[in-house]
Amino acid sequence: MQEYSKKGLLILDICLCSILILLDQITKIQAVRFLKDRPAVPLIRGVLELYYLENTGAAFSMLQNARWFFIIIAIAACAAMILFLSKIPRTVRMMPLHLCLIFILSGAVGNLIDRLILGVVRDFIYFSLINFPVFNVADIYVTCATFVLVFLILFRYREEDFSIG
Repeated sequence: MQEYSKKGLLILDICLCSILILLDQITKIQAVRFLKDRPAVPLIRGVLELYYLENTGAAFSMLQNARWFFIIIAIAACAAMILFLSKIPRTVRMMPLHLCLIFILSGAVGNLIDRLILGVVRDFIYFSLINFPVFNVADIYVTCATFVLVFLILFRYREEDFSIG
């Protein structure tokens, strides 16, 4: 079974994570620039719009103003992702799992940066059709990667794939 070098994979992880975090932060900066204090911009009328919102809580406005709680949870989640990444076998078979963890880590760091620096998370994507909570690119990383991760764990990987020798 082909195995990647630990150093090479670490460099790849850092590069990919940095690019994903940068993309998230650029979209948030542009959202502030073009959307803050302005009416929503419909992309698909009645379905999808760009709407700037500063969120002090989680989805559906849960736990508003619990900044330090979210910071501690995000740091713990990031530490867990880094630990899991270091323990996953470095094989081609495990690469999808590895990438899911990189996306989750990148999303967590993207929103953590907002909470640490601004005290709020900048959200700007709104599915008005179903009145879904306003979200951002980091949220997309976390949500999509978590969905794929659950699918992989349920249908692709077996317990023996995770044995650490």
